[in-house]
Amino acid sequence: MHFLIVTGMSGAGKSTVLKFLEDAGYFCVDNLPPSLIPKFAEICYRPGSDIKQVALGIDVRGGKLFEDVFAGLEALSRDNLEYTILFLDASDETLVKRYKETRHSHPLAKNERVITGIDKEREMLSEVKKRASFIIDTSNTLTRQLKEMINEIIIKNKKFNSLMITVLSFGFKYGIPDDSDLVFDVRFIPNPFYIQELKEKTGLEAPVRSYVMKLDATKGFLEKWIDMLNFLIPHYVNEGKNQLVISVGCTGGKHRSVALAEWLFMTLQNQGLAAVINHRDIDKDSKRL
Repeated sequence: MHFLIVTGMSGAGKSTVLKFLEDAGYFCVDNLPPSLIPKFAEICYRPGSDIKQVALGIDVRGGKLFEDVFAGLEALSRDNLEYTILFLDASDETLVKRYKETRHSHPLAKNERVITGIDKEREMLSEVKKRASFIIDTSNTLTRQLKEMINEIIIKNKKFNSLMITVLSFGFKYGIPDDSDLVFDVRFIPNPFYIQELKEKTGLEAPVRSYVMKLDATKGFLEKWIDMLNFLIPHYVNEGKNQLVISVGCTGGKHRSVALAEWLFMTLQNQGLAAVINHRDIDKDSKRL
C-alpha cells in the first residue's frame, strides 16, 4: 500500500487534486488530523481491507493539530510504510486573487488581511515543502493541466526523478511569466502576423506551423534548442528540481511561440519525459507591436 500526502498552500488546489485522485481509484480523506495517520494506516491494513492506494489531504485547517504531521509521518516510516508528499503551491498574488474571487476567508487570517494568513501559512509549511517529493505551482495552471500533471507523475507513476516539465508559450507584450525557469525569445523568426492569410490563425493551425517550421532560422534553432535542453534537464534532475517551466515567447504569444512550444512539448513526450503545455496568451488581443 502506498500513502500519498497531499498538502500545500490553502487555495493552491488540494481539493481539486483529491477529486482527481478519487476518480482514479484512490481512497481519499481530507483534513485528517496528522496524529491520526498511524491509526488510519492500521485500519487500512486490517485483514479484508481492499484499500490499495490512499491519499490524505493535510493542511493548516487543523490549527495546532498540524504540528503533529512529522510525528505521524515518522510513525509510517517506523512501520515500513511507503509515503509520498505532494505539495501544491501558488504565488501570493494568485492566492489573494483566488480568495477574493471566492470570498472565502483564509484559515489563518481570522479578522486580518488575507496576505497575513498566507505569510503565516508559508512559515508553517516551510519544512513540509522541503520534504516534498513533488512540488506543483498552480499559479498559471488550468484545471485540465493540473489533472494532466497528476495523471503523469502520480497515477501513471512517471516520476522521471520527480521532474515535471511545463512548456509555456507567451507574448512579451503581456509580460514574461513569473514562474519561468528558462525563457526563450523566438522573435528572431519572421512573424506570420504580417502574412494576410496567416494573421488571424494561431500556431495550433497547420498553415502557421508549416510556415514557421520550414524556415531555415527555425530549423537551426530547434537543433541547438533540444541539444541544450538534453544537456540541462539531467542536471536539473540531479539537483533535485521537481518542476521545470520552459517559457517560449514571441511578440503576442499567438503564432511563433505557440508553434515552437507545441514542437517542444511533443519532442519531450517522445523522449519519455513528463510534460504538459499551456498557451497563456493565445486568445488575447490579436494586435501585434
